[in-house]
Parts: sequence; C-alpha cells; structure tokens
Amino acid sequence: MIGNVGKEPEIRYVEQGQPVARLSFATTERGYTLQNGTQVPDRTEWHSVICWHKLAEIVERYVHKGDKLYIEGRIHYASYDDKQGKRQYYTEIWADNMEMLTPRPQTT
Repeated sequence: MIGNVGKEPEIRYVEQGQPVARLSFATTERGYTLQNGTQVPDRTEWHSVICWHKLAEIVERYVHKGDKLYIEGRIHYASYDDKQGKRQYYTEIWADNMEMLTPRPQTT
C-alpha cells in the first residue's frame, strides 16, 4: 500500500520493552470520469497499521503525521467483546516492510 500517515504514530511497549507502533494510514483511489461524463470522486480508505520491533523503532524516530509511506504486510483479523458483551470485529495491517517516500530536508 502507498498512503499517508493521518496522525502522529502511537507507540507502546510490550513484553521485555519491545516497541509496537500503530499508524492511522490513509490510501486514496483517485477519481475519474466515465465515458458518459459522470464524475467519480476520489475515495479514501483508512487503515490501522501495526509495526513491531525494529520497524516500530524506525516509526518512533522518523515517521510523522502527513508522511507518505509504502507499506508491505499482511491482514490481521481480530475481535473483542465490548462493555455490553457484544462481539466487535476489526482489521489491522501488520507491516513486514516499510519505505519512507516523503523526502527529508537536507541539513547543512
């Protein structure tokens, strides 16, 4: 996926101090015009991306709101019971690889 970070990453630490980063990540399918002239608007989808261990350390140091990233990973489905006892389902992308696409300013 290629997209943009929607807000500052959330970093937390689990067993033995291992970092886990959660990204709010937006991908956009560009709009287009049909042959009959109908305009189809852009469509943005929001994803929750989870980065573990070394990748989470990189996110903590270098990734910020608005950055453009390339993410490779796998879909992870899970569920939990809410306060009313109703089963809630959610989907996350567990990142295996990430490339930063936002150019960094040159320092002199």
